[in-house]
Amino acid sequence: MAEAIDSTLLATIAQYTPEERLNYLVKEVVKHQQVWILTDNDGCVMLNTDDEDCAPVWPSEAFAQAWATGEWADCKAIAIELKTWRTRWTYGLEGDNVAIAAFPSDDEEGLVISAQEFDYELQQLINKKKVN
Repeated sequence: MAEAIDSTLLATIAQYTPEERLNYLVKEVVKHQQVWILTDNDGCVMLNTDDEDCAPVWPSEAFAQAWATGEWADCKAIAIELKTWRTRWTYGLEGDNVAIAAFPSDDEEGLVISAQEFDYELQQLINKKKVN
């Protein structure tokens, strides 16, 4: 079961810009070594923009499940280990021409970046942590 999201944290993050949500996502993914997606009977939930297909990702099970309402209510949050994400998912998404919807908000607003850009952001933080 998803751990509860602190209401103060939820209210704070609701005010974040898409760029701030991306930064929070990257920090939490590196900290917990997991990327969270939603799945349904067809696999990973996908969102569509005017230009591209996107795989939405979240920093925790709680945030992913909190997003799963309405037509997404039957979806299940699944954790992907960071190592697996970086070695399989990044290249698979790039190969399928699927972008990342970084930590979309309740109204489906989120920064859309390539899987390679997301991987770059993760690697930058990992490198920074190694130095410190």
